[in-house]
Amino acid sequence: MLVDDELPILNNLKAVLPWDNMGIDVVALARNGQEALQFYEEKQPELILCDIRMPVMDGMEFLKAVRQLSSECEVLMLTGYQEFEYARHALQNGVRDYILKPIDYEVLETTVRKVSEDIRARKMKRIHAVARWDIMARMAHDKILYNTLLGFSSEQSLYMHLEEDMPIECLQYTMFLADTDHYAQLSLQWSEEDRKQWNLEVRRVFQEAFLSEGFPYSVLQLREGEWCILVKHNRNERTQTMEQASIWLSSLQLSVKERIELPISVGVYPEEVDFNDLAATYKKLQLMLLRCSSSMSPDQWDEHVDGHDRSHSLWHTIDDIVSGLRKLDQSVMHKALTGLKRSYMKQSQQTLVSMEKFLHYLLIHLLREMREMNIVNGYEEEQIWRKLNHSVSEKDVLEIIIQLVNDALTKAFSKKSRELLMLSAKDYILKRLARDIGVEELAGHLGISSSYFSMLFKLHFGETFVEFLTRQRMELAQSLLVTSDKTVTEIGVVTGYSERRYFTKVFQKYVRMTPTEYREQHQAVR
Repeated sequence: MLVDDELPILNNLKAVLPWDNMGIDVVALARNGQEALQFYEEKQPELILCDIRMPVMDGMEFLKAVRQLSSECEVLMLTGYQEFEYARHALQNGVRDYILKPIDYEVLETTVRKVSEDIRARKMKRIHAVARWDIMARMAHDKILYNTLLGFSSEQSLYMHLEEDMPIECLQYTMFLADTDHYAQLSLQWSEEDRKQWNLEVRRVFQEAFLSEGFPYSVLQLREGEWCILVKHNRNERTQTMEQASIWLSSLQLSVKERIELPISVGVYPEEVDFNDLAATYKKLQLMLLRCSSSMSPDQWDEHVDGHDRSHSLWHTIDDIVSGLRKLDQSVMHKALTGLKRSYMKQSQQTLVSMEKFLHYLLIHLLREMREMNIVNGYEEEQIWRKLNHSVSEKDVLEIIIQLVNDALTKAFSKKSRELLMLSAKDYILKRLARDIGVEELAGHLGISSSYFSMLFKLHFGETFVEFLTRQRMELAQSLLVTSDKTVTEIGVVTGYSERRYFTKVFQKYVRMTPTEYREQHQAVR
């Protein structure tokens, strides 16, 4: 905006400078400060060239009024030599520079170009900051969902709001689950890089399938070959989203068919899922997808419910087996294997789906978990698949499962696997971030000495137990500060610090600013 009470100067400013070449739009011309203020409120210019001496409202009064509205607009003052001290005072009150009259238009053009470049640089920096904020907020949001689905965030679910204007009790999701058929066997010959690349490509396919749907969504890979897709909405959107569930499922199926070579089954849970029910629903959908054996729409769900109840004990048995392996708990393992045999004898003639098929799935589930836990190697997997490629009975599959678990347990206890111990330690820590836990408690849980635990922990994670615990708590605190409206005190409690003063001290040492400053900074960016 150009402001000067002398019409010839005002017209020259508009006509002489190459505004188009500089990429600048002149949005208004004003003859005094009062008129300029009206234009400012309407047009919101980013750069103002303004005379000081004007009738009605002079340049200094106008500058003061503008600064009450905004501190970001750049102002260049036009002044005569006799007003130099006046101009210097203006510089102290938010003026970027001053231009002496009579105006040297070459000097003015150079100054305007420099200021306009600074304005663009500042805008680009803000755009990049917003983009970084969006990425960070999305990562924090997805991390919370991931932990919740795997049962790591019971404390978080009690305290947090995922959106400032949507409290947790109003959050609901449509849940899809996609699982690669026979993934453990099919990927056996892939390199680690091949597996990683293939899983990333499939995740991208699922993301693109929902890009145009208009609802916030997350695609979460919970293990190799398996993805959970959560579409978020408010309770009052239930009818609309459930009508869309089958359409979304068809879109996913089509994307899978056209772009993915390996067979993938996709299912959708037939009801909206509350945030606090995500973990339990994920388990249900896993089992339902198994029973249906292929993609499943909401209207196909009811016919499988009865079978779900009769097979659920087997599913929990496998969860107990994996949990026992992670904790190296022999009593849990013995109980789980006994339960597996008993369930087989009781249910082999009752389930709607053949017991052989169910046991095959349980074996695949175990192999995938054991692969991630580094309990089974490629050669051992290959030997198992060779056995399964021959005609085997249900009893044979059950014996393979029992033998696999026993061998894995023997290996783990004989070697006291460092990786397995540390996996158990990490699992224990992540589930208890809000508690006061220490080295002695963890070492006791693992059945090893405190000194041995400390040594293993530092070798495995590259940091001490206290450093690791603090980092996990601080990362959670940062996530909650930018994704929730809970108080600093409440966030401190969730992350294991009952006293706000101590939480602030630790946070400031870790992040180089207080929790309040961190929240304000990211809210300003947002």
